[in-house]
Amino acid sequence: MAFDGLFTRAMTNELSNRLMGGRINKIQQPYKNEVMITVRAKGRNHKLLLSAHPSYSRVQLTQEPSSSLAEPPMFCMMMRKHLDRAIVQNIYQADLDRIIIFELKGKDELGDESIKLLITEIMGRHSNIILVDKTNNKIIDSIKHIPASVNSYRTVLPGGTYIYPPAQNKLNPLEADTDDILRSIDFNSGKIDRQIVQHFAGISPLLAKEITFRSGITNRSTLPPVFIEVMEQLKSQQYSCSIMTNKDKSAFYLLPLTHMNAEVKSFSTLSDMLDSYYFGKAQRDRVKQQAMDLERLMKNEKEKNEKKTIKLEATLEKAEQADEYQLLGELLTANMHLVKRGMKNISVVNYYSPEQEMINITLDPRKGPSENAQSYFSKYQKAKNAISVVKQQIQQAKEEITYFDGLLQQLSSASVEDIDEIRDELTEGGYIRRRQNRARKKPSGKPSIDKYEASDKTEILVGKNNTQNDFLTNKLARRDEIWLHTKDIPGSHVVIRSTEPDDATILEAAMLAAYFSKARDSSSVPVDYTKIRHVRKPNGSKPGFVIYEEQKTVFVTPNEDLVRSMKVDQKKQSAKP
Repeated sequence: MAFDGLFTRAMTNELSNRLMGGRINKIQQPYKNEVMITVRAKGRNHKLLLSAHPSYSRVQLTQEPSSSLAEPPMFCMMMRKHLDRAIVQNIYQADLDRIIIFELKGKDELGDESIKLLITEIMGRHSNIILVDKTNNKIIDSIKHIPASVNSYRTVLPGGTYIYPPAQNKLNPLEADTDDILRSIDFNSGKIDRQIVQHFAGISPLLAKEITFRSGITNRSTLPPVFIEVMEQLKSQQYSCSIMTNKDKSAFYLLPLTHMNAEVKSFSTLSDMLDSYYFGKAQRDRVKQQAMDLERLMKNEKEKNEKKTIKLEATLEKAEQADEYQLLGELLTANMHLVKRGMKNISVVNYYSPEQEMINITLDPRKGPSENAQSYFSKYQKAKNAISVVKQQIQQAKEEITYFDGLLQQLSSASVEDIDEIRDELTEGGYIRRRQNRARKKPSGKPSIDKYEASDKTEILVGKNNTQNDFLTNKLARRDEIWLHTKDIPGSHVVIRSTEPDDATILEAAMLAAYFSKARDSSSVPVDYTKIRHVRKPNGSKPGFVIYEEQKTVFVTPNEDLVRSMKVDQKKQSAKP
């Protein structure tokens, strides 16, 4: 993770420039470890995200849409009680540690002035968000409670005294000179990047690797000037916010990391960069946490039907030998006079073959001639009847495989809100039992549909699961609007709310269809499009399944940045009729 002490310093400055003097007018807790605070500052609203997520902990301003839990957790209620309408008086960093402190001035229950500290510790799985009373340094509450049994150095519990994490007593790299560097690094021991992290505060392994890489052959003469040059750049806030992506991984930092040999994308602010980097990542992680049982069920059902198909196809192959049974029965009937009870086999002429070759017929010695012939005719009839049944079972198994393949794709791009709709669908389908303690929700008939805008402002709607797909295609869309779907690939239904969209809009909508499909990471993805009037749902078909005709096909490559730019904030724009 590149959210090190130096990055925290830069983020603190960015937040100070944007939020100082602002007033808090909304506090939400959309997820267990995240808080969203809306601050009105300098004539506009800013959404401040504080995350104590074990993998995606961070502090930033965000443009991403937010939501709230149905029942605000206790920590959120406590925040609202103490910080509603509070003024952002100061924002600062604790030394060069990954700790950002918001000093907030508000009113207590008696109307007197009160100063609270909102402390965000960005430390991976140890991350926390803590509300502290400045006057007595007592903890009011925290998003994670840490008892003494978990951490003997300090507890984080309501009523306890706030103590900073233990100091590491490292040198400040922004103030280090050549002598400091040479005294700290043992060039004979190797692993110079690890030594840099060990001796200098605020430097991540990622930045340390960059410094040593730029030094070339790292020694006493090459390392100090590069180290000081990089620190001077960061000290003077000459940032070039960058996301580096190569075939192995992606990373972000205050400047391009040349050692990664990666494609570099630059951003104007740290927050914009983090929005781009974390887009979908944290949400997919939350979905995975909440839908582990669903994913396991889907994979098991798909695998079960794949194995079933293999067995059925073997049965079908055997059943298709029915004509041979009929032949053997007729040859036995024609040679009945040669068959005696107790015989195990007999060779007769195959009168039906042009070559008139001899054919060996296995007999049951316990049966007479007529019974042996009738046994073959019975096998013939049984195999013949089985063919149609087995073919039907194979078709059903393949439909199940396609169905669960589609559900797995939907789960990969689902939001937390989408999970309940997928769970309800599986419950209605009889794949999982309805939870005893969960009241059955009354169907609203109008699932939420994600909205996007093409370059010419044409509205594009995207279904994220089968419930949304069925509603979008069969109820919401008009007959002459344009419908899109990836060709022979599981994915979302997409509708352009126009009867005659231009080519650019069709390509943008097709890109959305490709992005929200199993082919998200592919290039030149085929996407079919046609008018809604040519799309229909067969009677008795699975949820989300349709057939269509008179389609045309375009080829597009999914682009995540374009998807983000096209997304419409549902709260800012009401649904069109």
